[in-house]
Amino acid sequence: MFLRGIFEMADYHKMWEDLGMDLETHDQLCEVLPQAFGDVYLSQENRPESMDYYDFVVSEIHGVRPAELVEHQKNGGKVFGTFCVYVPDEIVFAAKAIATGLCGGSQFWVPGGEKVLPSNTCPLIKASVGARLDRTCPFFRIADMYVGETTCDGKKKAWEILAEDVPVHVMDLPQMKREKDIKAWAEEIKDFKKVVEEVTGNEVTAESLGESIKLINDKRRALKRLYELRKNEKLPISGKDVLLISQIAFYDDPTRFTQMTNKLCDELEKRVEEGVSVFPEGTKRILLTGTPLAIPNWKIHNIIETSGGAVVCEEMCTGARYFENLVDETQTDLDGQIDALANRYMGINCACFTPNRARIDDIIRYAKEYNVDGVIDVNLKFCSTYDVEGFLVERELKKAGIPVLGIETDYTDSDAQQMRTRVSAFIEMLEK
Repeated sequence: MFLRGIFEMADYHKMWEDLGMDLETHDQLCEVLPQAFGDVYLSQENRPESMDYYDFVVSEIHGVRPAELVEHQKNGGKVFGTFCVYVPDEIVFAAKAIATGLCGGSQFWVPGGEKVLPSNTCPLIKASVGARLDRTCPFFRIADMYVGETTCDGKKKAWEILAEDVPVHVMDLPQMKREKDIKAWAEEIKDFKKVVEEVTGNEVTAESLGESIKLINDKRRALKRLYELRKNEKLPISGKDVLLISQIAFYDDPTRFTQMTNKLCDELEKRVEEGVSVFPEGTKRILLTGTPLAIPNWKIHNIIETSGGAVVCEEMCTGARYFENLVDETQTDLDGQIDALANRYMGINCACFTPNRARIDDIIRYAKEYNVDGVIDVNLKFCSTYDVEGFLVERELKKAGIPVLGIETDYTDSDAQQMRTRVSAFIEMLEK
C-alpha cells in the first residue's frame, strides 16, 4: 500500500531548489541509489511483506521526510540535525521541535569533504561534511541547527568547519564513566535544553519531557522487539533488512516508525510460529561489531549474507547501542528526568571511552544471547578509536573461545572482492 513503485520518486525538485541544493549533482545520486538498493535488497527472496514500508522510505529518502520537515518549519517549528546516538532527542521533541539524523554513509559525498578535510579522515566525517558543503543532501539543508559531540578528534574539528556555514551546538561528552562524569553529562544536557528552548522559543517542561521520553522509549522498545526475533534458530528476517530499519530509525517520524516496526514484528512472530526462515538451515550466525553503518552503507551485510552467513546482531550505533537501554519513565520533575537521561546515554558503550571493558562485555553477552558462530569487527578506515580498541576486542573474544575476524574498509567498492574472499574464508572456517 505504501509503494508507488520502488524509486518512482515524486517530483521534489521545487523543494530541493528552494533549499539551495545543487540539483544537477544531486540528480546523479538519485540515479545511482535505485540500482544499489535493488542489487542489495530487492534481490532477496521471501522478504517480509511489511518491508514494503521501509523500501518506500528509502525510495523517497530525500523526498517524503524532508517535505514533512519543511512543512513543520513553515508552521513555525524547528529542526535539529544530529550525528550521534549520544544526543538526547527527547529534549528536542519536548520543545515541539524535530530531531533528524544526517547523511554520511556514501562515497558520493566523500570528495566534497576532502576539499576541506585531510584524506586520512574517516569516511563518515568526510561524507557528512561533503553532504553539507556540496549541497546534495536535503536534511543538511533543512536543519536549523546541527548538534555535534566530542566522541572523536576528527568530529570536533569538523564541527568548527560546519559552524562557519550553519549554527552548531557541541555537547562535550566525558571520556570516562565515573560518577562525576555522569553528573557532567547531566549538566551538558541542561545546557542543551537551554539552547533548544532559545532556538525554538518553547519551554521544555516536566510534562513535555516526560511525553517525549516515552515517545523515544517506545521506538527503542519496538527495535528491541525486532532484535529479539533474531535470536530464533530460524531467522524470519535478514540482517540487511534489519540494518535498513535501524538506519531509517534515525530519520523517520518516531510515532510512525514505532507503529510500522511493531507491525513488522507481528508478521515476523507469525513467521517464527510457522517455522519460516529467510536462510537455509545451517547458515552461520554472525555478530557485527565496530563503527556505525550510516545509510546507504550496506556493503558488509550484503557480502556476509551472500557468502554463506547471516547477520543476527549488530553491536553498533546503528544497532543495539541505539535502543539497548530505556530512560527511566518514573521521574516527574525536570532534574530527575535529566539525571535519568544522563544515566541512560552514558550507558552507551562507544569506543571513545576509557576504560571500556563494558563494550567487550556487551559483545560477549550478545554472542551468547544470539547464539552466534563468529564475530566480525568492522572498522572504517582512519577511525583510530575503534581501530585501536579492536586489538582488545579481538583478544578478549579469542579468550572467550569466540571466533573473530577484523576488517578495515571504507565506502568504496574497491575492496569488495578482497572482503568477500576474507569473509568467505572465515565462514568456511566456522563450518569445520
